[in-house]
Amino acid sequence: MKTEGYVQKEYGQPTKRYCRMLELVDEPELIEKYKQCHAEENVWPEVMEGIRQVGILEMEIYILGNRLFMIVETPLDFDWDEAMARLATLPRQQEWEEYVSLFQGCAADATSDQKWQLMDRMFHL
Repeated sequence: MKTEGYVQKEYGQPTKRYCRMLELVDEPELIEKYKQCHAEENVWPEVMEGIRQVGILEMEIYILGNRLFMIVETPLDFDWDEAMARLATLPRQQEWEEYVSLFQGCAADATSDQKWQLMDRMFHL
């Protein structure tokens, strides 16, 4: 567990942030497998490339128990709906979504955008 915080990248341009959440199936062995499939050496290269292709600059997923919190950093002109529609058509993306749905407890044919629920910011300092 990282207690000192996480260094953020600088992009030399204004960015915006999306925060989304998802709950995993509440079974410790499935949660552990989900963590393993998201380890840097295990994420499918086509999925990583697709995320970059649609314009996402940075994506982080945090976990607490069976709850996931995802932060996505994008350029200001990024259109979420357009990008997610395009992402769903890229190589191996649907296969990846079907695979991870085993841990997420959602429909195997659900897109990433359908699974991850957008959160509203309720406080900012």
